[in-house]
Amino acid sequence: MTAYIEKLLERFIVEKDQKKYRDTPEDPRALAAGFEEEGLPDLERAVRRLAFMLKEERPVVYPDEKIVLLRTRTTVPEIFTEREYEEIKKEHYIHEQGKVCNINPSYSMLIDAGFDKKREEIREALGEPAISQEKKEYLDALMTVLDLIEEFAGRYREEAERVGNIEAAKVFERIPSKGAENFREALQFLRLIHYCLWCSFNYHNTFGRFDQYMYPYFKKDMESGLINREQALELVEEFFISCNKDSDLYTGMQQGDNGQSIVLGGLNPDGTESYNELSDLCLQASLELKLIDPKINLRVNKNTPLDMYEKGTRLTKQGLGFPQYANDDVIVPALKRWGYEEEDAYNYVVAACWEFIIPGTGMDIPNINGLSFAHAVISSMEKLPECSTFEEFMELVREKIMAQADELIAGVKNVYMEPAPLMSLMMKDCISTGRDVSEGNKYNNYGFHGTGLSTAVDSLAAIRKYVFEERKFTANELNEMLAVDFKGYERVQNMLRYEAPKMGNDDDRVDGLAVTLLDWFADSLEGKKNDRGGIFRAGTGSAMYYIWHAKDEVTTPDGRKKGESLACNYSPSLFTRLDGPVSIIKSFAKPHLVRVANGGPLTIELHDTLFRNDDSIRKVAMFVKSFMDMGGHQMQINAVNRDKMVDAKKHPENYRNLIVRVWGWSGYFVELDEVYQDHIIERMELSM
Repeated sequence: MTAYIEKLLERFIVEKDQKKYRDTPEDPRALAAGFEEEGLPDLERAVRRLAFMLKEERPVVYPDEKIVLLRTRTTVPEIFTEREYEEIKKEHYIHEQGKVCNINPSYSMLIDAGFDKKREEIREALGEPAISQEKKEYLDALMTVLDLIEEFAGRYREEAERVGNIEAAKVFERIPSKGAENFREALQFLRLIHYCLWCSFNYHNTFGRFDQYMYPYFKKDMESGLINREQALELVEEFFISCNKDSDLYTGMQQGDNGQSIVLGGLNPDGTESYNELSDLCLQASLELKLIDPKINLRVNKNTPLDMYEKGTRLTKQGLGFPQYANDDVIVPALKRWGYEEEDAYNYVVAACWEFIIPGTGMDIPNINGLSFAHAVISSMEKLPECSTFEEFMELVREKIMAQADELIAGVKNVYMEPAPLMSLMMKDCISTGRDVSEGNKYNNYGFHGTGLSTAVDSLAAIRKYVFEERKFTANELNEMLAVDFKGYERVQNMLRYEAPKMGNDDDRVDGLAVTLLDWFADSLEGKKNDRGGIFRAGTGSAMYYIWHAKDEVTTPDGRKKGESLACNYSPSLFTRLDGPVSIIKSFAKPHLVRVANGGPLTIELHDTLFRNDDSIRKVAMFVKSFMDMGGHQMQINAVNRDKMVDAKKHPENYRNLIVRVWGWSGYFVELDEVYQDHIIERMELSM
């Protein structure tokens, strides 16, 4: 790490000097009131919001920095009043905040071409004979967006000149009107676009395959001698620091949940590996900086060498909660099976957390809702006494999964999202069709999470063993214990929690229940279409549902009391006494994961002492590789220390930089809500 990067870390991460430039928040719906009074259509409102934001943003340039831009306005205004939004909700399903989010634009569509060439493309579309008025208005809006951003960049150029940062000013003399010519310009262009997406209220927009679309600029500069490896690393590290300048302002569940993920490596359609020198620099930059952004995702396959996993494990050692691993040998076939073209399937990226999406062509909503396996079991318990065999009870659970899936499908019709003209400039065919990406794109699939799997499996295993096989208690007696939350039945509860069969111990009978439940989940969505012509994808993730679904969920037959947490993502129950990490990966590799590959990693906590030396690093790397070689789809390892987190709750001032993985994102432990802190502390620390 150079002295310059150390100075930037001190300025932006330690001292947080950027905060002194921020304006006081205003009423987020103040702008919308004027729009309502004028009776403006939603497209014009979206453009005017961006105009307002960029006008209000105050250019700030430090004399020494190479990659500039920071947020000075802390809130992005709404374009509808509350009354208007209530009217929209009467006719539409609103996902999250009704914004285009959690997708991956093709940034290179602007970075490579520049705005001037993009304007030529728009003018050509405007010149089509018999163009409709609607399409003309849309294309005019796209042209206005380009003008707004270029004017904003011009103000940054002027500010750079004013403070004497001549090199930064030179960069803005070319971009965004012209395409980037070198690595620094490309990075600054990306920072500008990403910044303006946030000002457009398009959040959780992953950086995607950063090492692929940035590689030509890196390679050209390296080969020409314009930069050397150390200078390239410094640029990457400064870009990474820029991702953390104002990440606390981004929309999300908590700070850190901002979608700033990048994907490194991955197979090409011809079977070659795309991991390159820039991919390696990204890993090194993240390792040196130890920042929560950007989150690193590594694409791997059966031929990925162990040293790649070792590099990833050294990152994990830092306690950052990444990299997250995705297995091309499972994900690419899964996407092709779901109808994605081969080229697109090989080009997949990870969304804000871990869902698999396609850059530049996908308006998928991969986190539109979640199915609860635990609830499928609980809601079947009333009829347990009527079942003469365990198989009869399983049939009830299957019916509940099918019914729950149908209910979820019925609930996500007629989705409305605000127009996203800037995003559309980086999505395929939006200009030629005159259709905003908010109305759909090449792929319009919806993804459902699957939560509480291990709770459901453990509950079913307990019912089979103690009600139908050993007959320790009757179905009625079990229901009575559940009804009183095990009060007075603590010995039975302890048996169910800690002695009953559990998923994660490489028990084929127990793990077979997981295979069945996940197959039923996939079956429940098979062949069904949404009203945008897309399909429904099943997944093993949980996102925030492991908290939300558990909050009001009643007592379960695995010994879990009412309101206690479910496991996060695709992982063993919090009560499981495990035989060891190896048994976990054997259990969780058994399901037919190609059918439930919407996203959702096997999530495992390892005690931080396991990363103490090179030999330990190698063992953890072999552990991760083993899961992938067994057919695992996605994995995320956390290096944790329970004692440290407990002390951090008591003395947060001593742990400002303690980073933990929450679900699909990492955050500073002391800044999390207590419910997330407590759940992370409850998770298991395993030893190899």
